[in-house]
Amino acid sequence: MNTRPKYSPVIFEYLKKYQDNPQSRIFAPLAEAYRRAGLVDEAIEIAREGLVIHPHFIGGRVALARALFDKAAYDDVISELSQVVQDVPDNLVAQRLFAESCLMRGHVLEALGAYKMLLFFAPHDTEVEKFVRELESQAYDRGALVLRTDLPEFHETSAATAVDSNPAEKRAKWVRRVERLQVMLQNIERYRGRNRVAPR
Repeated sequence: MNTRPKYSPVIFEYLKKYQDNPQSRIFAPLAEAYRRAGLVDEAIEIAREGLVIHPHFIGGRVALARALFDKAAYDDVISELSQVVQDVPDNLVAQRLFAESCLMRGHVLEALGAYKMLLFFAPHDTEVEKFVRELESQAYDRGALVLRTDLPEFHETSAATAVDSNPAEKRAKWVRRVERLQVMLQNIERYRGRNRVAPR
C-alpha cells in the first residue's frame, strides 16, 4: 500500500531543490507552498529548519509568520516579526501580519504604529486609512475597540488597556513609541539612499 503523501507539482519541485541543497534559501517558497496547500504544520516545520541556517533571511521569517498566522498563533507572529518591521519597514506583508496579530492580542498602540507605516508606503489604501482613524480615535477617547468581524476569534477589547491612566506611564509609552517610529523612519531613509540611482 502506497502511503506516500500526495503533493502538488510545485511542492515536489521545491522539495527536490531543498533536498538537493538543504543549505539554500529555497525553504521559504517551499514553506509557502506547503501553507497554500493547507499543510500549515509542515510549513512551520520547514521554515523553522531553514531559519536555523539563515536566521537573518527576511523572506524565511515572513514565510514562517504567514503559517503561524494561519494557525492563529498571534503571539508567535508578533515575536517573529517585531524586529523585521523595524529593520525593514517597507516589507508590507510583514507590517500587515504584525498589525493584524497585534490587534488580535489587543496591543492597540503597536497595531496602530504598524498600520501607520503601511499607510506611509501605501497612502491610497482606504482600508488601512480606516483602521488608522479608528484606532487613533479609540486610543484617544479610551472607548471600546471593536475588532474586525471577518477575523477568527472575534472579540472586543478596551483601548484603556493600551492607554494607561497614569500620566507618567502614558507619556513614557508614547515616548517609546515615537522613538520606535524614528528608528523606522531612519531605516526608510537608509533604504531610499541605498536604492537611489545615481545620475549619469
